[in-house]
Amino acid sequence: MTRSNPDRIIVVGGGAAGLMAARELARARRHVTILEARDRCGGRIDPLPVSDFGYPAEGGAEFIHGKAPVTHGLLREAGLSLQPIQGTSWTAEDGKFSRRASQNPHESELQRALAELKVDLSLAEFLTSHFSHPRYEQMRRTIERMVEGYDAADPAKISVAALREEWMDGGRSAQARVAGGYGALIEFLAKACRNHGADIRFGSVVKAVEIVDGQTVIRCADGSSHQSDCTILTAPIPVLSEIDLPPSARVRAAAVADIGFGNVIKILLCFQTRWWIETPLKAADLTFLISEEQIPVWWTQNPNPQPVLTGWFGGPKTAGLAALDEKELIEAGLGSLAKIFGLDPRRLTERMVAARAINWANDPFARGAYSYATPATRAAQLTLAKPADGIIFFAGEALYRGADMGTVEAALDNGIETARAILRR
Repeated sequence: MTRSNPDRIIVVGGGAAGLMAARELARARRHVTILEARDRCGGRIDPLPVSDFGYPAEGGAEFIHGKAPVTHGLLREAGLSLQPIQGTSWTAEDGKFSRRASQNPHESELQRALAELKVDLSLAEFLTSHFSHPRYEQMRRTIERMVEGYDAADPAKISVAALREEWMDGGRSAQARVAGGYGALIEFLAKACRNHGADIRFGSVVKAVEIVDGQTVIRCADGSSHQSDCTILTAPIPVLSEIDLPPSARVRAAAVADIGFGNVIKILLCFQTRWWIETPLKAADLTFLISEEQIPVWWTQNPNPQPVLTGWFGGPKTAGLAALDEKELIEAGLGSLAKIFGLDPRRLTERMVAARAINWANDPFARGAYSYATPATRAAQLTLAKPADGIIFFAGEALYRGADMGTVEAALDNGIETARAILRR
């Protein structure tokens, strides 16, 4: 039975999508309860203690990509400002540093092949079909490495049509950070939810959703249960499979198999000084540094002067480090930096004052970092967007149908879209 005007609504997940949906519904005078498994809001937005790093460091999402109109609107509401990314990107190879090359000698051929694409393929199939000749080897390697790192995606699965939409629109080159970190935006949303009467309950690990007499009943790991007129599930798609759902919802949830979901390992190392500007690189304006080491990508907080380097390793190859604990991941990060700069890792360890390493695949409430589109994803999103039995809704960054899946913007946008779909009923 479909409830045409639901009054009591449960939102499973207090991340960006869940908070955005809850705020919209609470504003419309619905009785909203947010069930969050963690002891904090934010989900894959993970602010780290200022006492550790000297600023609101990000263990999860950090950058604002592209135009992000919903994010910018929220920032204006919250009175928060942006910190544009500044500086120079470099590559490191065989002990030599060079400014990161942006010119692909085969760019015109690549753009032409993308423009002529009629049937969607995986990136791997596309490159094999159009650029298998040895002269394209460097281009193939660069594209695959970028997709694995930036999109956290498997080249054998990611949609080349989705990549075309990104690349031919100029890519996600415009990047910035939230001054004060994404945590400030989450605090603003959580406070707004509470101010409008929403109840946020931490430590609520949802194990099952049932439909009883036309209403949803949520059952949690602690034995508690919660009843509502409808439910929004915003759990990351790997976690969604761990929730027992009614048959109609389970059939629709099976569509998540057609949405890619990648992993990221993020390592933050805080040092006594910005020692890298004293190396042969001598780049005080360093932003990104790309290498072939185990932890391949590093960035600074430029233009801010914090002596912090952030390491990034994304995509299917992160599975090779799944067994490493946080201490071992930090050691891997220090080892990669030592090789890049030709230094003794013990010297780096002596200079280090704080460190964190997060393998998002090992987070029980995330099981990975963010989603990406496969050739079957758009159809899967349409299936998931239909409410199961009219009262169970799926939401989150994985259901966003724009060009920037996997971003905070995607989560915020889809959260508000889902809430408005419920209100229109």
